[in-house]
Amino acid sequence: MEEDRVLAVILDLDGTLLDTERATKNVLKEFLAEYGKVPDAEKEERRLGQMHKEAAAAIVKDYDLPLTADEFTEAIMPMYQEKWPRAKALPGVNRLIRHLRKHGVPLALASNSIRRHIETKISHQQGWKESFSVILGGDDVKQGKPSPDIFLEAAKRLGIDSSACLVIEDSLVGVRAAKASGVKVVAVPSLQCQDERYSIANCVLHSLLEFQPELWGLPAFEDWVQNALPIEPLYVRDLLGELFPRDGFAVAKITEDNASYEFVPDQVCGVFFGWAKLEIHGIFKVVVSIGWDLSLGTVRRVTELRLIGHIHSYTKERLHLLLVGYIRKLRDEQYILEALKLSEEDVIVAQDALDLPIFSHQASSPLFAEDSL
Repeated sequence: MEEDRVLAVILDLDGTLLDTERATKNVLKEFLAEYGKVPDAEKEERRLGQMHKEAAAAIVKDYDLPLTADEFTEAIMPMYQEKWPRAKALPGVNRLIRHLRKHGVPLALASNSIRRHIETKISHQQGWKESFSVILGGDDVKQGKPSPDIFLEAAKRLGIDSSACLVIEDSLVGVRAAKASGVKVVAVPSLQCQDERYSIANCVLHSLLEFQPELWGLPAFEDWVQNALPIEPLYVRDLLGELFPRDGFAVAKITEDNASYEFVPDQVCGVFFGWAKLEIHGIFKVVVSIGWDLSLGTVRRVTELRLIGHIHSYTKERLHLLLVGYIRKLRDEQYILEALKLSEEDVIVAQDALDLPIFSHQASSPLFAEDSL
């Protein structure tokens, strides 16, 4: 629809483009331990997206630290800066930035971080700095998010009315600021358990792999290969799965209780495919569904995988996964086990795609060699 057409895109940074939360997740814990304190998860979740100055003052007060907010900042900031180079682009981010830049769509970066910290963070990501015609930090405007100032200023500097801009945000603070500025908003929540709180956004996604530019009047992606999307590889180590037969395939259900998702961002949700290296059976093609179970009042990642190939025995064994492609988002089902179900079409897409050179060469990935079972 013409009234929904977007002329520019404004992106948040931390938690939207960069997985900085995961890279720095233990910094506050380590800092507070020096004072005999432990982080309060609920309080820290509510601070997502806040200006650092505001968050620093609240942390000093909440944990009764014998410091001023400025002293706290001076002490903890080097600990964060040491971790920033480890932060990786979230799924679909590099793809989106390259695509919009290729098609000449004006891009702005608008973060509550101060400007010099933004520039440090993006300096570790190839091609990012030159992709943004406008970069704004919380110190560039009178008030940071949830005030709309930063998005209004970004639109002004882009020379485009805010109503023709699309903002992509991960935090509720950022979504509220964006809506107040009159832009259209796509939310990609950092915390999967809070999707319902983002209902004010125009659209809520699990990850940017689900983003469809054409819905906003932007050029559509052209990088799907036979119904499969190549992705930057995601490596999942040391899973433990009990294999059992179903419909002629070996299937394993894996939960976070016995699996390590250290290298998989929370935004990874949907149907993926790639390669599985099993402790006993070797390397197989695999199609995987990954989602979140919120039914018991806790947040638990749930995975179902189907090996493509013959298994001569069904045992419990350790395995690694290398996910190299994406097929679709999970179906909107009331129960997570229904949403996770893999279809025959999913298996066919994965099997055919993994025969293509763009995917097949990754079966011999050095990652598998580094972590021999």
